[in-house]
Amino acid sequence: MHHDLIIIGGGPTGINCAIEATKIEMDYLILEKGVLVNSLFNFPSNMTFFSTSVNLEIGGIPFISHTDKPTRKEALEYYRRLYDHYKLQIAFRRMVMSVEKIDNGYRITTNKEIYTCKYIIISTGFYDKPNKMNIPGEDLYKVKHYYDEAHHYINQKIVVVGGANSACDVALETWQKGADVTMVVRQPELYEKVKYWILPNIQNRIKEGSIKAYFSSTLLSISEAEVVIHSPKGKITIDNDYVLAMTGYRPDYNLLKEIGIEIQNDEKQTPVFNPHTFESNQENIYLAGTVLGGLHTSKYFIENSRNQAKAIINNITVWNYS
Repeated sequence: MHHDLIIIGGGPTGINCAIEATKIEMDYLILEKGVLVNSLFNFPSNMTFFSTSVNLEIGGIPFISHTDKPTRKEALEYYRRLYDHYKLQIAFRRMVMSVEKIDNGYRITTNKEIYTCKYIIISTGFYDKPNKMNIPGEDLYKVKHYYDEAHHYINQKIVVVGGANSACDVALETWQKGADVTMVVRQPELYEKVKYWILPNIQNRIKEGSIKAYFSSTLLSISEAEVVIHSPKGKITIDNDYVLAMTGYRPDYNLLKEIGIEIQNDEKQTPVFNPHTFESNQENIYLAGTVLGGLHTSKYFIENSRNQAKAIINNITVWNYS
């Protein structure tokens, strides 16, 4: 099956690229390995965005929410409206297995079909690849790198690893629902840019002892019934039922490297791309969204990535597309 443009990833940025392609009647297809906005779908059930609904709007379609900061549920509804309004062409449950260079374009093999195209936009984000702790016991069933809701953890002893937004959200929500919560934070204090309505709350819970916290500390090992913590005071062993490792995520470097996209040898391992057109070092393959930031996963987000789609489609149209 041939299309002029294949977009890998059906998140907000991939959808935005598809909308711009739709406006000029370009023949495109989104390949999405899961469901519509799969990463957002897997966000915590009760999550509230840091951004306002106005700053998340794309495609000229208003984002309606009950407050200025929308919830996950409202975001999913918004992207369903975009999908219906623009009649987006998306093939769901299509995992990209390989990308090969062929005459006049590329061959993309998925778990179901094979596609050919001239242009590719990679907008795969980073949420699918958690940063592993690489410690004994991390593969146990009790260790979660994704959080859904607090109900599982009622009256359970849980350890939350991390000190940024996700970790603070998880610690507070599970504690409020009756979990015995201990935080293990690598840094000497919580991340200073934690959501302003969350930071004072979590700090006060730690100060009063409702939520226990070990700072400048790491997990050494995990077993069925306990964990071992390396703290400034030495090794500490505590009883444990679940470990919620909110340690962040990273782009799918295996896919990028297989395609031949160069990764800079810098601290953030950022991919090589033209900052004006967003074309990678591989001809006619473009990068969009958070994947551009490499390990600096907070550099690009929906708010400051919205113009990338138009720049990419304009570049294809002006210089290549006919």
